[in-house]
Amino acid sequence: MTATHARRRQHLAALLPAHEADAILVTRGVNVRYLTGLASSNAAVLVRADARATLATDSRYAETARRTCSDIEVIEERDVAGCLIPMADRVAVEAHHMPVADYFRLGDDLLRLSGVVESVRRIKDEAEIDLIRTACALTDQALADVLPTLRPGMTEKEIARALESRMIKLGAEKPAFESIVASGPNGSIPHHSPSDRPLERGDLVTMDFGALYEGYHADMTRTVAIGEPASWQRELYDLVRAAQRAGRRAVRPGAVTHEVDAAARDLIAEAGYGDYFGHGLGHGVGLEIHEAPFLSPAKPEPDDEHARLEDRVPVTVEPGVYLPGRGGVRIEDTLVTRDDGPELLTRTTKELLVL
Repeated sequence: MTATHARRRQHLAALLPAHEADAILVTRGVNVRYLTGLASSNAAVLVRADARATLATDSRYAETARRTCSDIEVIEERDVAGCLIPMADRVAVEAHHMPVADYFRLGDDLLRLSGVVESVRRIKDEAEIDLIRTACALTDQALADVLPTLRPGMTEKEIARALESRMIKLGAEKPAFESIVASGPNGSIPHHSPSDRPLERGDLVTMDFGALYEGYHADMTRTVAIGEPASWQRELYDLVRAAQRAGRRAVRPGAVTHEVDAAARDLIAEAGYGDYFGHGLGHGVGLEIHEAPFLSPAKPEPDDEHARLEDRVPVTVEPGVYLPGRGGVRIEDTLVTRDDGPELLTRTTKELLVL
């Protein structure tokens, strides 16, 4: 993918003159990987305004870097930032990532930029979308394989382990994040950590999980019923499903992030449950499980050029309603903004499954 990484660096380099920078020092690991292909715990890349780049890493990763990044200069050095800074005059740094101590150690005349690489990363190329699509397919298949095993007496921890083990057997590197399994009253906690609570008949069970595939993340949530659900559970599920459908339909190029959130949130509020949906509607997905853009009720600043969705931006849509002491429902998909309508990547049915 050297040509792909070169195009990404060219895109970044084209932004530098507007900031009067001769180069940018990229030290955030996920951004180094995006620009070079190298996954490392200690690496930095200097991208100049003419798109020439120099990558620095230590001896643990140097050979991998030379193989992976054959189109750019590689320097073997422990102080990856310190060895690159002198290579250009007006150097910008990732102010949102670099520790203050490093900033002053390297020179307090450095230009401070925040989120520049992340702004480039928001719009995915088709190769990235293919990787996310594969991660989502593994996630879907893992759930299909594990659902028939759910039964009363099985614990939340056992379900989480089963989902994670199945994703890995299917080809995932590892889980994309710590899986959430919340049953019965635990369903009122959006980010509940799986416990030893056994499933009981009459439970709703929320499972939020995803596969990591070649560095790219999937994210999906489904809520199922163990035994025939009570009327209030089915009504709550139908409300969240309708809100999730409205949110998905609002995902389109040109849509403003808080307006997408409102498409789902307003339905929940009108039904009287607005106080029980406390988190944002969704977030971007890619090399990170949570990345820009963020779909939330917060109105963006008028000059925020990234507040509108664009073609080829993967996002999640995940409304939920959480009733303390009783339980909750969340339904989440990963989808991609497309000019001709959103592409759904997580395909498991959103009908209420009664097990």
